[in-house]
Order: sequence, then C-alpha cells, then structure tokens
Amino acid sequence: MRSAPSSPGLLDQRGRRALITGGASGIGEACAHALAERGAHVIIADVDDVAAKQVAAQCNGEAWRIDLLDTTELDDLRLDVDILVNNAGIQSVAPIEEFEPETFRRMHRLMVEAPFLLIRAALPRMYANGFGRIINISSVHGLRASAYKSAYVSAKHALEGLSKTVALEGASKGVTSNCVNPGYVETELVRTQIADQAKVHDISEDEVVEKVMLTESAIKRLAQPAEVGSLVAWLASADAGMVTGSSYPMDGGWTAS
Repeated sequence: MRSAPSSPGLLDQRGRRALITGGASGIGEACAHALAERGAHVIIADVDDVAAKQVAAQCNGEAWRIDLLDTTELDDLRLDVDILVNNAGIQSVAPIEEFEPETFRRMHRLMVEAPFLLIRAALPRMYANGFGRIINISSVHGLRASAYKSAYVSAKHALEGLSKTVALEGASKGVTSNCVNPGYVETELVRTQIADQAKVHDISEDEVVEKVMLTESAIKRLAQPAEVGSLVAWLASADAGMVTGSSYPMDGGWTAS
C-alpha cells in the first residue's frame, strides 16, 4: 500500500539560496520573509543599501546593493542561486503623447532587460544542479492593459514572454519559470501613483482607489504583500515542480471577466 504524501514542511527551502530583487520593501520584502521562514538563505538586492541591510538582518540573509538600471554591469555576471525572484519595478502614469521617452526606456531596462540578464546569470548553476526556480513578479497588467501605463503594460507583457521562453528551455534541466500577477497591492509603489492617477483621470486622490484601482476587481480591497509572498514561496518549493510557463493572477477576479 502506498503511503500518504507528507505535507510540505515549513523548512522545505533549507540549503537553497534565493535572490530577490527590489527586496528591501513591499512585495520583495514579503517574498524575502516568506522564503527565509522556509529555510532559504535570502539575498536582498536593492538600490537602497540601508533598507536592504535591515531586511537582510531580519531574515538572517545578506544584502546586495545594486542599481539594476545599470544593466551593463550585469553582462558578465554569474549567480550562485537556486531561486531567483525578479521583483524590482517602477511605475509612471501619463498619456502616450506626454510619456517621456527616457522614462519608457528606464522602465523596460529595469523590468525586462535586467530580469533577462539575471536569469542568464543564474541558469548555468541551476542547470548544473538540476534545480532552479525563476519567479517573475509580473502584474495583472501583464495580462490586461490599462490606459496611461504604456511602459508598464508593455514591460510586463514582455516579462511574460521571457518567462515562458525560460520555462521551455529549462524544462528538461529541472528549472521552472512562472509569473505571479497581482492586481493592486498595498505597497509604496501603489501609494505613490495615486496622485498621478488622480491627475490623468481628473478625480480626487480619495476617489482613485475606488474608481480606478478596484473598479475591475470583484474583491474590493488591495492585496497584501504577504499574500504575494506566500504564493512565491510555494512556486519556489519542490511541490511546484510540475508548474512552469504559467501566470498566476492574484487580482481579486479582475481577469475573470
């Protein structure tokens, strides 16, 4: 008689090294804590060195101060990690005809080019070990478009394609690649865009959450960073070995319609 499968342990990431970009705050910080709680050694990569060191200390991990906008520094990089969480991101809201070209380039550099280079740097070790988890923090905007977010929407759509390509190339070598697609999450990135949203929609800041951010969501609240971190931790686990090339909406039902 076959024995029942054991439930996943809280320390199923022991011995794993996890790199989280933008890990000093928001979703990245939540992912770092979730992975550390499961036994992973976390590396907090962030441009904010002070905050990165604070989170690393809380997680018994290490901090890596890096400006991912300087992508030339990543061309020859090699990473010794088992789990890569591409989370770093920025937002800018404006009509296309008013969108600054350099802002568009910066956003794609951070949210497409940098993830590509980090994945490229991590795959050799992952392939050699027969295990790897690439988890890309995309967005509901990787699956749906919104007005006034041309750079963000196009960058997240590109990240989705990159993730699927990695999934196909890594499948026979023990490497999975998936996207997590939150709607609006209660983070500083979301809070700072409320004023921009109010301006382009010509409404008050108080109305932005209700009339813009949650209008498409069946669940009328912002997601919490820890909820995203929990899903990321599962995707990083051995239990998720058959999950690859997928996108996981965490959008309160936005994409159900």
